[in-house]
Amino acid sequence: MWGVYFCSPRESLINRMSLTKPVLRPPVAAIRNFMVLLLLVLLVVLTVPSAPAQQVDTDPLNHDPLVREGFAYFYNMNYVAALGIFRRVQASHPNDPIATDYILYVTIFQEMFRLDLLDTTFYAHDGFLTGKHTVVEDPKVRDEVRDLTQKVFDQADAELSRNPNDVNALFARGWGRSLEAVYVGLVERGFVSALKLALGAKNDSEKALQLDPNYVDAKLVVGVYQYVVGSLPFAFKLLIGIAGIHGSKAEGLRTLQDAADRGVITSVEARTVMALFLRREAKYQQALAINESLVSEYPHDFLFCLERANLTKDSGDGMKAIGLYRQVISDAKRSGYFASAHVELAYFGLGDTLRGQHLYPESVQAFRQGAVQPTTSPELKLRCLLAAGEVYDLMHQYDQARQQFQAVLAGGANTSQGELARKYMDSPYRAH
Repeated sequence: MWGVYFCSPRESLINRMSLTKPVLRPPVAAIRNFMVLLLLVLLVVLTVPSAPAQQVDTDPLNHDPLVREGFAYFYNMNYVAALGIFRRVQASHPNDPIATDYILYVTIFQEMFRLDLLDTTFYAHDGFLTGKHTVVEDPKVRDEVRDLTQKVFDQADAELSRNPNDVNALFARGWGRSLEAVYVGLVERGFVSALKLALGAKNDSEKALQLDPNYVDAKLVVGVYQYVVGSLPFAFKLLIGIAGIHGSKAEGLRTLQDAADRGVITSVEARTVMALFLRREAKYQQALAINESLVSEYPHDFLFCLERANLTKDSGDGMKAIGLYRQVISDAKRSGYFASAHVELAYFGLGDTLRGQHLYPESVQAFRQGAVQPTTSPELKLRCLLAAGEVYDLMHQYDQARQQFQAVLAGGANTSQGELARKYMDSPYRAH
């Protein structure tokens, strides 16, 4: 996997990663497919970790009641309260890298939620890599993420300099690297840098497991690595095998299942990763079974409820999905039901599903509602307007369709949605 290289004016990735065996250049599409899997599954989705089925080894701080309270707020998407608690934890443990990880964790996912980067539909296919997805990075958050990650590395390295076999420090450093990889890859779209960080996270996690096989939380990153490498095309696996990189989908799933069953702070994350893999493989019923258990445990998690509707839609049960999307929208309007919600994501999914059922008037209404929510991002607004125009075109209401396409062009003529709107102005959507 990391034995491949990209040529740049100054140096190749293979040199930057200290690999010495030259291999053939793999197809760009294969690299993109690999990156979408690796980066996304390192992304920790907002869910509450379950208690492990049996005692396993972990950093003692993970069991601290104040830490558990902080996670409870975080998983309910109350980021301000979670940060307040985790800063208190860090103040009591100023040199502990995992205490700094907690703050890094919340900071990154608060920003990703703001940027609409926590909707798994965005990652179900590879469009986010190949499309023109606009992300407006907050410089203040960027600097804070960099400061926090450097602090994690410095604190972990200090502990490892005293004891190279400090499993807690290895895990904390690996977790910090995986979180930074998510931010760099998905927010900054620095895929090469993110890939290098992901490799470091995997190496730290593997070493932690070599030293302590019962440190189950470390199996999340290792299982992801095994599954992703095992999922690559056969020819690509032959190429990277030259560098000694091997993987197995079956072994990856077994490793992730153990993390799901026994992980202290990665149990639900492992299940979420498995559901995402299954969704990408179109194994919707298996993914739904995992998701249903999570929604049952955490019914006030907006993202889990939204994902249930998404998976039901993808499985082909359109009418049931419509009911689930409407339920999410209804619950989001109830005071305090969801601590945070981007209801526009549910409106877009509802509009898409209604279109699939040929319920065009309702579909247009849903798309237009999605475009005007106060939390709707500029890109999602364009997607909603474009989709509304497409459905108007299917209804033969051409003037209304052109109005929607013109609104897209006014809001983003140089976006991928703008390109499609321009095309549909010349050639109706129904003809494509």
